[in-house]
Amino acid sequence: MSIQTRRERERAERERLIVTAARELAESEGWDAVTTRRLAAEIEYSQPVLYSHFKGKDAIMAAVAVQGFAELAAELRAARASVSDPGAALAAVGAAYAEFGERRPALYDAMFTHAVDLPFATPEAPPALWDAFGELHRTIEPLAGDDDPGILTETFWSGLHGLVTLMRSGRLPREGHDRRLALLIGHFAPRG
Repeated sequence: MSIQTRRERERAERERLIVTAARELAESEGWDAVTTRRLAAEIEYSQPVLYSHFKGKDAIMAAVAVQGFAELAAELRAARASVSDPGAALAAVGAAYAEFGERRPALYDAMFTHAVDLPFATPEAPPALWDAFGELHRTIEPLAGDDDPGILTETFWSGLHGLVTLMRSGRLPREGHDRRLALLIGHFAPRG
């Protein structure tokens, strides 16, 4: 192995370490606890080493968000593939999305509620963002009928995001979550 290859591998490992530490700290104490000073201490590297990988906390949060979109895409793909009926697939994907937001609140916040420097809905968007949206799109497309599948996907996603965000913030009671989710899905899936 060349010295260059080893250095690249070590650099990639440090970046993974930084992102993992940021995620763990955010999940346990919230994003306000994630500072470059705190991360440097957590990973036992100096702040200059951390800054050699990321411009600052916002860039770290963007890296966490990209990682989260890849994980969300995989979970949505698995949910969609678990059933063959389009209506059942929509219900499975909707439930998987809501469960993802509940299970990983800090990750969900990095992806959807905090301002991060990521180009959403543009050709420059990282592939993980397109993959997650693509899973929603592939789920909605068989149900779109005469509607534009892209616009319908954005509308369904907006509804899911609203339900998850309002419930997590306490603005909607948790007791009605399953019923609200079923109502949302029912308006997009064929009745029968």
